[in-house]
Amino acid sequence: MSAAASSASRPAAIPQTGVAARRAIRSGEWKTGTSGMAPGYVQGNLAILPAALASDFMRFCQLNPKPCPLLAAGAPGDPHLPSLGEDLDIRTDVGRYKVFRNGELIDEPTDITKHWRDDLVIFALGCSFSFEDALMQDGMELRHITNNTTVPMYRTNVPTTAAGPFHGPLVVSMRPLKPADAIRAIQITTRFPAVHGAPVHIGKPELIGIKDIDKPDYGERAPMKDDEIPVFWACGVTPQSVVATVKPEFCITHYPGCMLVTDRKNSEFAIM
Repeated sequence: MSAAASSASRPAAIPQTGVAARRAIRSGEWKTGTSGMAPGYVQGNLAILPAALASDFMRFCQLNPKPCPLLAAGAPGDPHLPSLGEDLDIRTDVGRYKVFRNGELIDEPTDITKHWRDDLVIFALGCSFSFEDALMQDGMELRHITNNTTVPMYRTNVPTTAAGPFHGPLVVSMRPLKPADAIRAIQITTRFPAVHGAPVHIGKPELIGIKDIDKPDYGERAPMKDDEIPVFWACGVTPQSVVATVKPEFCITHYPGCMLVTDRKNSEFAIM
């Protein structure tokens, strides 16, 4: 997961379903991040790659299910993911995108129709917005949501398992929690393996290569109280970071915080 944009341009009525969210985005009515949209519905990280790299990236996701929980993959040239939404069109239904050529950012459009190619393959990956919904339903405060900031994310010294050209360090997101809440958070998020699952580390950030908890590599600082500890989850920025390292001749990702909103419910992915 990554950060939401400013809420200043949000319409008064927040879309309550996945299809309503996508229509609002497609029409231009909603022009900001998707945090808070369609509560209870799964949102996804996005990676779009040429077919020549698709099998290696699929294997990378399979080998690294915590940071890369695969929700769906498309066919070459097909901009639709019917398993996630009947009317879903990946070219228009994400609020903002990042387009790269040979590792260099070339565009940040709100519509990628002009960039679409017949060899592109969509990968939708699970997002921590889903398990955050479950934590908040249990009454937990999430500092970045309270402060209307981006969740802090950090590159670690923990390697991912390589597949073809794809390799790189695990990226984690952090939420400050009281110890009792941290235990409860483990119990809750363990039920959501399709959206990052349980934490990968608790406390002592230096043990996973984080030198300064107040200086995240992505997102914004989340102030910690004296009675709290840092809790780290595998983060969906990992595959974007890895793709950036590979520098493919062409790729598209979502803009941080502007996620793909689906018609699937978070409850569908919970293990009871």
